[in-house]
Amino acid sequence: MMPLIVSLLHWFHQNYTLLINSFLLSLLVSYFIFSGPKKALQSKRGELRSLPSPPRVPVIGNLHQLGSLAHRSLQSLSEKYGPVMLFHFGRIPTVIVSSPQAAQEVMKTQDLAFASRPKSSMADGLLYNSHDVAFSPYGEYWRQVRRICVVHLLGLRRVQSYRLVREEEVAAMIDDVRRAASSTQPVNLSKLISTLTYDIICRVAFGRKYHEEEGGENGVREMLSEFTALLGTFPMRDFIPWLGWVDWLRGLDARVRNTSKQIDCLIDRVIEDHLHDKSAGGDAYKDSGDFVDVLLSLDDDKDHSIGSSLGKDSIKALIMDMFAAGTDTTYTVIEWVMAELVRHPRDMNRVQEEVRKVVGLKEKIEEELLDEMNYLKAVIKEALRLHPPISLLVPRESIEDTKLQGYDIPAGTRVVINAWAIARDPRSWERAEEFWPDRFLNSSVDFKGQDFQFIPFGAGRRGCPGIGFAISTIELALANLLHHFDWDLPDGMKEESLEMTESTGLTAHKKLNLILAAKPRIL
Repeated sequence: MMPLIVSLLHWFHQNYTLLINSFLLSLLVSYFIFSGPKKALQSKRGELRSLPSPPRVPVIGNLHQLGSLAHRSLQSLSEKYGPVMLFHFGRIPTVIVSSPQAAQEVMKTQDLAFASRPKSSMADGLLYNSHDVAFSPYGEYWRQVRRICVVHLLGLRRVQSYRLVREEEVAAMIDDVRRAASSTQPVNLSKLISTLTYDIICRVAFGRKYHEEEGGENGVREMLSEFTALLGTFPMRDFIPWLGWVDWLRGLDARVRNTSKQIDCLIDRVIEDHLHDKSAGGDAYKDSGDFVDVLLSLDDDKDHSIGSSLGKDSIKALIMDMFAAGTDTTYTVIEWVMAELVRHPRDMNRVQEEVRKVVGLKEKIEEELLDEMNYLKAVIKEALRLHPPISLLVPRESIEDTKLQGYDIPAGTRVVINAWAIARDPRSWERAEEFWPDRFLNSSVDFKGQDFQFIPFGAGRRGCPGIGFAISTIELALANLLHHFDWDLPDGMKEESLEMTESTGLTAHKKLNLILAAKPRIL
């Protein structure tokens, strides 16, 4: 009897996904048989019916039309149904924007009308009921924490104050590359870049790296990796609420609980360390400290602009925002730039010539020199155009009835902007699918939110406040990698054979790690 039970349990484990899919299919078939024709949308959302939309099916809406890379699927559909299209994520009608004109209307002309965020169970579970700046709904609280980020955490003066951290960690990465290259083995550049961005944000946010903590560096990094992966997950309860129990069955709820608990324990420990240091050292940290120092000082300061105590949950949520934005997206951009350059040797040679001419025989690259590297900046822009780190910008939600491109949009409507599709639109870009950095030379087009054909960091009120912080790291890291090493694909691999597919999730990494051959340059 026992062997039979064991066999059954083993079969259930092996066929778990098949069982779930079969069950969902049976629910769908039952819906078709017993529910009859679907009634019209509720009057609140009736206006959306005039929007062009691909045919949908009951319960799941248009979810069956999404491939593993949603931004590519939505681009294909928008080519058929138009740059402003209605797509149903389960029961949630969502307007998909795929043109710079419509994006400008959402993020500039009517920025306030589309300034909120829809509720997200992932953000609620991981970011202290969405007390962060990225996922918090529009209102007085969001305005105050946004101001804290812009003025106190990510302002120009603050970014410049972390220059030494960037330089030290980039130098450490170069040493790691040199050691790896000395063995004549290919270098896992993705791993080294990921370590760089983790170490920088760990020092900037927490004041030090957590190599020696319980679980070590890898434990903390795995926790942060799980955090960003979960933020990019589509929970069933958000789109088909009565199937929310599926999230429990597939282990999603447990993953959120475990990750949230780990995050909470880590940041509690960090805050306690800072409070202890503060009691011993006074207020000297206020102007030059890390993010936790700054937030704790604001929490203590009853005269600051937020008007009340910031609160521990808000501090924790903002810190996790900084981690998510400061590690994953920055590492992704550097990785894509290097991947594109090794696929385009002429561009690689050209940017290396520029960097080496500007730097000369210096071992250390000072940040002031980056201003003279115009082609490097063009290369970064072109990689950002082809590979925006967040392909589908974080959804917005309208806070009032309005119009978009002539269509009536009721309050509470979800809007998703396909930054990836907009950046490859041939109506806006010559040679749209090609890597061609020259397009940005002598061009005023930039990624700071004023040119809506190029919005890798978003724009308007909900644009990323950390652009300056990210670009400072990206430029310095790339200049050093290009100055100190010659790069090539390993084992005689041809440029066209390099895998350039994006991964799934919130951030569009390269699907496979970037493995390159590095040859140290003798100065």
